[in-house]
Amino acid sequence: MVEPVGNHYVVARPVYSEKLFDEEHEKLHRYHKTFRDHLKLYFRCSPDRVKKTALGLFPVASWLPVYRFKEWILSDIVSGINTGLVAVLQGLAFALLVNVPPGYGLYAGFFPLLVYFIFGTSRHISVGPFPVLSLMVGGAVVRLIPDDFTVNGTLANTSTINEERVIVAASVTFLAGILQLLMGILQFGFIVIYLSQSLISGFTTAAAVHVVVSQLKFMFQLTVPGFNTPLGIIYTLESVFSQITETNVADLVTSLIVLLIVFVVKEMNDRYKEKLPTPIPIEFLLTVLAALISYFAKFEEKFNVAIVGKLEEGFQGPAAPDMSVFQRCIGDGISIAIVGFAVGFSVAKVYSIKHDYPLDGNQELIAYGLSNIVGGSFKGFASSTALSRSGVQESTGGKSQIAGIISAVIILIVIVAIGFLLEPLQKSVLASLALGNLKGMLMQFKEIGILWRKDKYDCAIWVVTFLATLLLGLDIGLAVAVAFQLLTVVIRSQIPSCTVLANVGRSDIYKNRKDYTDIYEPEGVKIFRCAAPIFFANAEFFREKLITAVGFNPLRVLRKRNKALRKIRKMLKKGELQVTSKGLICLANYTHESDEELDNNRLEELDQPTDLTDLPVWIDWSTDLPPTISVPRVDIHSIVLDFSAVSFLDVSAMRVLLKTLKEFVRINVDVYIVGAHEGFLDKLERSAFFDEEIRPSIFFLTIHDAVLHILLKKDIASSPKLKPTEEKGSNNHCIISTSGGLRSREHTVRLLVPAVALQPQACGKCARKVPKSCSQEL
Repeated sequence: MVEPVGNHYVVARPVYSEKLFDEEHEKLHRYHKTFRDHLKLYFRCSPDRVKKTALGLFPVASWLPVYRFKEWILSDIVSGINTGLVAVLQGLAFALLVNVPPGYGLYAGFFPLLVYFIFGTSRHISVGPFPVLSLMVGGAVVRLIPDDFTVNGTLANTSTINEERVIVAASVTFLAGILQLLMGILQFGFIVIYLSQSLISGFTTAAAVHVVVSQLKFMFQLTVPGFNTPLGIIYTLESVFSQITETNVADLVTSLIVLLIVFVVKEMNDRYKEKLPTPIPIEFLLTVLAALISYFAKFEEKFNVAIVGKLEEGFQGPAAPDMSVFQRCIGDGISIAIVGFAVGFSVAKVYSIKHDYPLDGNQELIAYGLSNIVGGSFKGFASSTALSRSGVQESTGGKSQIAGIISAVIILIVIVAIGFLLEPLQKSVLASLALGNLKGMLMQFKEIGILWRKDKYDCAIWVVTFLATLLLGLDIGLAVAVAFQLLTVVIRSQIPSCTVLANVGRSDIYKNRKDYTDIYEPEGVKIFRCAAPIFFANAEFFREKLITAVGFNPLRVLRKRNKALRKIRKMLKKGELQVTSKGLICLANYTHESDEELDNNRLEELDQPTDLTDLPVWIDWSTDLPPTISVPRVDIHSIVLDFSAVSFLDVSAMRVLLKTLKEFVRINVDVYIVGAHEGFLDKLERSAFFDEEIRPSIFFLTIHDAVLHILLKKDIASSPKLKPTEEKGSNNHCIISTSGGLRSREHTVRLLVPAVALQPQACGKCARKVPKSCSQEL
C-alpha cells in the first residue's frame, strides 16, 4: 500500500524475503523454452510465415506497391541524377585506390545499385565504391600482382598486369560477398555490435590517411611500388620523397587547384545547406571543366600528364572468380566483409532513425553480399556506401531506392554512350576528387579530445585502432583493434566497481558511503555492492574486495578460532584453565606453542565450523580471552550483498561465492543477498547451491528489507517476548521500535498475536488516522 503525503510517500508492507514474497504473491513458474523448442519455432512452416519470409528476403515487394508516386517521384529523380553524377566520378577516382583502370570503377558503382534496390532495407543510402574498402581491395591486389609481376619468368607489360589485377580485385570482392551472404543467412547481423563507434572512427580515420598517402603518386605522377606490409605507409612515404625531384609540376598544380576548390565549395555546401535547393555538384563541374581543358590544351602531349585513357564502351561478360585467390586472400575477404557491412549499416542506421523506419541487419548483410557477388562477377570491386554520396542522395530529397535506380541509369549512360568524353581527364584530378571526399573522416581527429573527457577506455580504443591500422595495415590493424577492444571489456568486467553502501537520509535509499555526509550505517552491518557480473575471471577479485570491505579474512578468523579451541581443550585437560562465572581464567604460565605444532597435520579440520558442544562454557569470541589465546576480533554480525547489478554467475563464481558465504557463516556472521535478478535463485537451486548452512532464506527483495530484518532480528534477540513467525496467510501486523537508529522509525513486521496492542496513530503529514500496522514512512 502506497499513499502520497505531499511530496513524500508512505509505504506499508511486510519485510519480504524472496521466498516469502513469492509465496504470498503466488509467483508463477513459467516454462522456459529449450534450444529444441527454439529450433522447432524457427523451422515452423505456415502460410503467414512463408509470406513474411518472402517479404523479408525481397523488401522491394513490401515498399514498392505502396510507393507514393505523385509525391515522391520528382524528388527521387532529382536526387538520383545528382547522386549518379557523384557516383560516376567517385567510381573513377576510387578505382585508382584498387590499382585497376578507372573504367572498372563504373561497374563497381552500377551493379550494386540494382541488387540493393531489390534486397536492401534502407531507403536513403547510395551503394557503391567506398574509399576504405577500395584501399583494402587494392592492398590484396598489389600483394598478389606487384608492379614487377612476371609471367613465365618474363616481366609482364602494363596491359597484362592490369588484366591480372582486375581478376584479383573481382575475386576478392566475390569472396567478401560470399562471406557476407553466409553471415546474413546464419543471422550474424549482430556482429556489428563488436565494432564500437570509437573503433570504426579510429579505423576509418587511419584508412583516410592511407588513402591520402596512396594518392600522392598520382598527384606527383611518380612511380611508387605498392607496399602491402606492416609499416607499408612509411615505405611509401620514403619512396615518394626519394623521387620528389621527378614531380610532374603540371599534375601537382592541377591537383592542388582542384583540391582547394573542392574543399571551399564543400564547406559552402555544408554552411549554406539550409538555403541551397541542392548541393553544388562541384565534382561534376570540375570533371567536365578539367576534361575540356586537358583535351583542348593538349596537356598529355605538352606536359606528359597521366590521363584516364580509353574507356571501354558497354559491359564485359561475367567471369568466374579465380579460386587460387580465395585461398590466398581469405583474411582480406573477412576484413572487407565485416568493414563493408559495419560502415554501410552505421550510415543506414543514421538515416533510419532520422526518418523513422526499421532496418534489418541480417537482410542488409544479404543485400551487401549479393551486391558484391554480382559486382565481382562483372569485374567490379567491393562496394558499401560512401558517406558523401549517401549524404547527397538524402539531402537532395531522395525518398526511396528509386533514386538509386536513377543513379544506375546515369552510370549506365556513361558506360555505354559518353564514357569517351572522360578519356582526356587527368588522373591527378581523380586523385584530388578522392581526397576531397575524405574531409569528414579526417575531421574525426577531433574525437580524441571529446572521448578523453567522456570515457578513457573509448579514447584508448580510438588511439590504438588508429595507430595499429596506420602502421600495420588495414587488415592486421582491424584484427588488433577488435582484440584490444575486447580486452578493454575483459579488463572492465574483471575489475568491477565494488563499493560499501550506507543509508542516506534515514530512508530506504542506499548509496556509496563516500559520496554523502548524512549517512547512517547500522551497527555491525556492512552493505557491499558489486556492479558487474561475477564469473571465473573476477570471482577472486570480488572475494578480495569483500574481505577488504569487512576488514578481516573469515577463513583466517575461522582457523584461528579452531586453533584457539584446541588450545583451550588442551589447557582444560591439564587443569591450566578454570571455568568461572566471569569466564575462563588461566592458572599457569602457558608456554607458547607454534601453530604448526598445534595443527598436527590436520589443516582440513581448521576449516570446519567451530564445535563448542564438548566445552563446559560457551565462549564469546567478542570478549577478552586468556592472554595465551589470540583470535582476531570480529565487529560485524551481518553482511548484505547487493546483487542488483550482477546479471549472471558462472559455475566458478558460484563455487567461490559458496565458499565465501560458508566461511562467514561459520564465524557467526550472517550474509544476505538482495536485488538478485529473475531466475537467479532458480539457477542456484538447480546447481545444488543450498545446504544446511546456506539456505534460500538469505535472499531478500531490497537492501532495506534485509536491513530491517537484521535490526528486527537483533531486537527480538534482546526481547525474548517477541516471537516472529513467517506463516503465510497471517495478516496481523504490529509495530515495534528498532534500536537501529533510523530516527527511531517504526518498521512493519510479521508477529504472533497478541504481542502488542494495536492503536491508531496520526500521520505525520496530515491529521488522518492511519492504523499502526500500515505505518512506515520511507
